[in-house]
Amino acid sequence: MARPDINRSGEIEVFVRVVEAGSFSAAARALRMTPSAVSKLIARLEARLGARLVSRSTRKLQLTPEGTAFYDSGLRILADMAAAEREAAVGAAPRGRLRVNSYVPFGVHRLIPLLPRFLERYPEISVDLVLTDSVIDLMQERADVAIRAGPLGESRLVARKLGQSRMAVVAAPSYLKTHGTPRIPADLDKHNRMAFGFVRHVDGWQFVDAAGNAIMVPITGNTLVSDGESMRLMAVGGAGIARLAHWHVADDIAAGRLTALLEDFNPGDEEPTHAVYVGQGRHLPARVRAFLDFLVENVRMA
Repeated sequence: MARPDINRSGEIEVFVRVVEAGSFSAAARALRMTPSAVSKLIARLEARLGARLVSRSTRKLQLTPEGTAFYDSGLRILADMAAAEREAAVGAAPRGRLRVNSYVPFGVHRLIPLLPRFLERYPEISVDLVLTDSVIDLMQERADVAIRAGPLGESRLVARKLGQSRMAVVAAPSYLKTHGTPRIPADLDKHNRMAFGFVRHVDGWQFVDAAGNAIMVPITGNTLVSDGESMRLMAVGGAGIARLAHWHVADDIAAGRLTALLEDFNPGDEEPTHAVYVGQGRHLPARVRAFLDFLVENVRMA
């Protein structure tokens, strides 16, 4: 915990000015400080951080690797502070950069089609969108909102549920014509079951037998993919059998590009989709609150 007498934002601003001005004296003139005061402030900052930020061995100011990293972080912090002050000054009107991280299928098929309407409604918001099925650290990646599929683990993050969908085992007609159609879960042992290259909350495909007993079929095959959209495209191309959320493949099934398999053994388990974020209530930035409300209003998982 920082001591209250340490003005961190002021230190960051002086350091950024020094880097941008190229010298202590030039920064001092811009900040209306003495060069010695600027030098002492930077020395105090380095002492607190326990790292040298600026090399003083040459006449030209040079940043150390730690100094470069701190400068990049400092720019982002100052920009976020300025955005927060602008929001507060105009009564928390939705504005500023909104950083969104979404799992790929949702991003491609649900989020991206909605974003033009969101940006039209809130013209003072800009969106920084990243699509990945890997789980990220919101604080480390500086994301405002992450959209994730599957059960939520223990976390201090707040979540809003956007919907849920049952799972479906699917394959392309071309694959089934060549390799045959599995009639019972045990038949999958003869087939290429495509898997994800990251850890899932369930390591296998779930089915039930005629008596209602749970069956878990391990995933083995010659294909690992990084995200659900790649898995869908591989399945449509005839590479193997996939297990994906039904909402994700419903159009392909309706169009005949994919065939649903083993539906009599489907346990009916559902995969939820949540928007997770840091903070809640009145402390939530207006741009984040507007985005969450927009998602709840417009997203349909069926």
